[in-house]
Amino acid sequence: MEPQNPQTSENLDSNPTSPSPANLVHKVKSNLVFQSKWAELNGAMGDLGTYIPIVLALTLAKDLNLGTTLIFTGVYNMVTGVIYGVPMPVQPMKSIAAVAISDGPDFNIPEIMAAGICTGAILLVLGATGLMQLVYKLIPLSVVRGIQLSQGLAFAMTAVKYIRKVQDFSKSKSKENRHWVGLDGLILAIVCACFIIVINGAGEERNERETGNVDDEERNMRIKRIKKTMANIPSAFIVFLLGVVLAFIRKPAVVKDIKFGPSSMEVVQFTSHAWKQGFIKGTIPQLPLSIMNSVIAVCKLSSDLFPGKEFSATSVSITVGLMNLVGCWFGAMPCCHGAGGLAGQYKFGGRSGGCVAILGAAKMALGLVLGTSLVRILDWFPVGILGVLLLFAGIELAMTCRDMNSKGECFVMLICTAVSLVGSSAALGFVCGMVVHVLLKLRNYSSRDQSGCTVSINGTP
Repeated sequence: MEPQNPQTSENLDSNPTSPSPANLVHKVKSNLVFQSKWAELNGAMGDLGTYIPIVLALTLAKDLNLGTTLIFTGVYNMVTGVIYGVPMPVQPMKSIAAVAISDGPDFNIPEIMAAGICTGAILLVLGATGLMQLVYKLIPLSVVRGIQLSQGLAFAMTAVKYIRKVQDFSKSKSKENRHWVGLDGLILAIVCACFIIVINGAGEERNERETGNVDDEERNMRIKRIKKTMANIPSAFIVFLLGVVLAFIRKPAVVKDIKFGPSSMEVVQFTSHAWKQGFIKGTIPQLPLSIMNSVIAVCKLSSDLFPGKEFSATSVSITVGLMNLVGCWFGAMPCCHGAGGLAGQYKFGGRSGGCVAILGAAKMALGLVLGTSLVRILDWFPVGILGVLLLFAGIELAMTCRDMNSKGECFVMLICTAVSLVGSSAALGFVCGMVVHVLLKLRNYSSRDQSGCTVSINGTP
């Protein structure tokens, strides 16, 4: 990937009260400018490993309006690209989606949308009152890293499951082992993974050792030129296009199912039962995950990946809230930002808001041109390829936790990670991580007090 430009302009979030319209236009342009055209296009694919399976599952299982979801999430992508100037992802709310798929006929579209509206309203209030920023300042980095590590490993394990097992997204279940050969076989997935590793490697090397030897300098320059050339190859985009081609080859008759034109958009009709079930079964489990992974972890990760472009938890919480308070009334899937999506897009080369803006434009075009009929194509998209894209997104998110230097920080992070993974709850992992962090602080404080008393006693004649 091309190195990040350290002289990036400030984003809209850093100076929201800019009085000059010309200055505002300049910031919008600077937030959307590509660092590298192919790298940004490639980075736009980094979030599809989580987006496609969840949206496809809800479309098949709950008759989600895919066309409406594509249009609204496309708008969200473009707006967040303009505001933040980084590849800020737009992902489905995973906990609400999991409840909808697993809860049977009692949790349908009205309940899903009610859960999204309630979650969005709470996040909007937390952001507008400044409470979210207070939470962001109080939570220690080790706990945030624990949530990020657990999410990254969860993505990676899900990706391996997609690669190894045949998936039934409509029931959110894994079936028999995937065959080695075929248009969605293990060999295809392994080849795609090896291709991405060869092109992208392990990611950017931030610190490269310089030597004074002329031959070594020339060799290093050649290596850098080769790496730069390879970084311009859009590996994830090529792999995704391969998946689209294979979808048509696997089911040529899918062409007949394509209907051009946008899906009809209707206002969702809510009942008191839908509001109640949506809040209890959807909002309550989703809210801790949204606060930690969609706001707190995203803010921490953006400051790690993009020094100088740090976003307040207030603004991120407000954008998540507004997205759901607008789109869910019309049947668009409840959405949020996510540290995993940001890490995945960064992994594949996304560096600017233009990365997600172009993805948003593509979603809008597909939603307007193909509408819900697009699901017929996605249903035949090789799931193993989606697993490969998700695998690298998860690994990139997990690797952000390598900055824990002390044993105490690592201890808290790993406790938080273990509880989150085993308990399948980021909220439970967060609570345990905070408790352990406080206990360690009290222990260290007590030790210092005892040490001070000992010195005082020993110093008396």
